Amino acid sequence: MGNHTFTSGNFTRSVSAVKRAALEGPVFITEWGRPAFALLKIDDYYRMAGKSTTPLLKVMDGIPGGEGIDFDPPKLGIRVQAKSLD
Repeated sequence: MGNHTFTSGNFTRSVSAVKRAALEGPVFITEWGRPAFALLKIDDYYRMAGKSTTPLLKVMDGIPGGEGIDFDPPKLGIRVQAKSLD
């Protein structure tokens, strides 16, 4: 597990490279030569913060007393159309 350091300017110019580097370990972003931010994978953050990565619906399924409840939300009726840029 390595860590990488990028200046804030390099971060702005190379976001995809920074994201690839974060797959290997923490990425430190510097401003004026000093560490200012740290970027890491969300699973690593959850592990460090002691938070669960279990999906909410799975947690809700485990709550006693919820069996047999039907949930059928209404359709929103949103329509998406391509916008002409002419």
